[in-house]
Amino acid sequence: MEENISFCGLNCFSCPAYVAKKTDNNDLRIKTAKKWSSIGFEITPEQVNCDGCKINDGILLLHCNDCKVRNCAMPKKIMTCAECLDYSCEKLENLWKEIQTSEGKTNLDRIKGSL
Repeated sequence: MEENISFCGLNCFSCPAYVAKKTDNNDLRIKTAKKWSSIGFEITPEQVNCDGCKINDGILLLHCNDCKVRNCAMPKKIMTCAECLDYSCEKLENLWKEIQTSEGKTNLDRIKGSL
């Protein structure tokens, strides 16, 4: 599977917000907003858009401008947090708990193992 790994290890190419933005898929936006809202992330279909957290100019998903992981990684000019000397830090662990997935840790551990 093709990948575009974010700082925290999520694969943008499998993220519904990224896919919905790239394909302009309103049905996916509606479905994703409903799903994410049901687990505590209040979001409207219009907000389900993202160009990926590694960009400086573009659309980011809701809290991504204030994301502690992104704000830490950007100035370090690293591709993913696996390259950071502090990997795996409390910022990452807290984010993974918040978004309720182990995908990021799995991807970053794999990347860290290949460095």
